[in-house]
Amino acid sequence: MIKFLTTVALFLVSSVLFSQNVFDKFENDENVTSVIVNKKMFEMMGKMKMDGSDKQAQQFMALVKKLDNLKVFVTSNAKITSEMKTTTDRYLKSGNLEELMRVTEGGKSVKIHFKPGAKDTQVKELFMFIEGGPKDKETVLLSLTGDFDLNDISLLTEKMNLPGGDDLKKASKNKK
Repeated sequence: MIKFLTTVALFLVSSVLFSQNVFDKFENDENVTSVIVNKKMFEMMGKMKMDGSDKQAQQFMALVKKLDNLKVFVTSNAKITSEMKTTTDRYLKSGNLEELMRVTEGGKSVKIHFKPGAKDTQVKELFMFIEGGPKDKETVLLSLTGDFDLNDISLLTEKMNLPGGDDLKKASKNKK
């Protein structure tokens, strides 16, 4: 019985650690450009003073307060792309993410998944994997966590100039 409980406990701990740290291995690779924004930075951004007459800026500030973590990894290296794809496939199979959108066009593959919140458009995690493309063959892996509304994504991508922003805008329009 103790072995069984130990096994269950290890499984639960490893699945929590896997979902939180599975992509961190790409952060320090010299062939990967990474952007990591933590909750504290979002909190600080949410306290910035903005022009009260700019409604879009006010909406952005309200959204930023709802975000916990942003991780973006970008590479053009074929070996790293393969590792990202394998890691992404494992993550999507093990997580509670639902497919939001999938597009393949001109050699570019875009997969967008999300972990739903309490409401239809509420999101706990937005996950995007973009592979290839005619321009520069970059691979982009993006994970955004928090408690936010999918309808606010286009505003976020516009203000933060996120890689794959156009694809995220399409996804948020399709979910409405």
